[in-house]
Amino acid sequence: MKKKLLIFFYGSYLNFLALIAPRKAGKIGFMLFCHPRRREVKPHHLEFLNTAERFTVEFEGKKVQCYRWGNGDRKILLCHGWESHSYWWKSVVSGLSKEKFTIYSIDAPGHGLSEGHYINAPHYSRLIEKLVNDWGGVYAILGHSLGALSAVFTLYRVPTLPVQKIVVMAAPGEVKHFFEYYKNTLGLSAASMKAILEYFVETLGHGPEYFSLQRFTAPLTLTGLIIHDKDDRDAPYKYALAAHQNWKNSQMISTSGLGHNLKSLELIENVKEFLG
Repeated sequence: MKKKLLIFFYGSYLNFLALIAPRKAGKIGFMLFCHPRRREVKPHHLEFLNTAERFTVEFEGKKVQCYRWGNGDRKILLCHGWESHSYWWKSVVSGLSKEKFTIYSIDAPGHGLSEGHYINAPHYSRLIEKLVNDWGGVYAILGHSLGALSAVFTLYRVPTLPVQKIVVMAAPGEVKHFFEYYKNTLGLSAASMKAILEYFVETLGHGPEYFSLQRFTAPLTLTGLIIHDKDDRDAPYKYALAAHQNWKNSQMISTSGLGHNLKSLELIENVKEFLG
């Protein structure tokens, strides 16, 4: 009930503000769209995360929490999804050889133990680009959900980035899909949406329709593995399938019944095989 009242309040406030101060409404609406709920890092999460070497990096005025396991020659970067954190990768980290790989994971801005309250695909993408360059290139990036879309977008923006392979798990297909959901959930008026879209374009340089998995994968030349569940309610399967058909050097694993989280020991073995 409390959540419904909060949603109603935000929607009503933005609709009213759009009539008297559209630019302010646009900014507030955009920032709300990019504001994740920070999920608690619980004691059993910390128990695992503390097995890593922990350090922070500075990114656009905020500290980003990073974790490192292993000392192998092949560096891997793990990028979690919306409203998650690095604990999501526990099974993957546990399953990979620490002699063969050096495994890095990050809590994205506004998530886990990182600072900030703001994230979107371009913001996440700039962080990924910085880390890959700072670490002298990586063998592979593994991304889930928003982390996967952001990683693909990074390689689309910077095709010369030193990355050899990428695993794309449960990636959102179209940001406009989430923007429409945002509009309907808050009950936003046409005036509110106009103001928010204008601020969106002003801030990110493109409208929501530009941020498309199919668009971003089409020119990629590196080897990729797409993993997506046919029953994913958060990121429709059809977009992943279209991306695979567009991406010449991609493989695809389709699952059923795992949903958006894709928790499966079999998939970890598939990822290990793909990584060599």
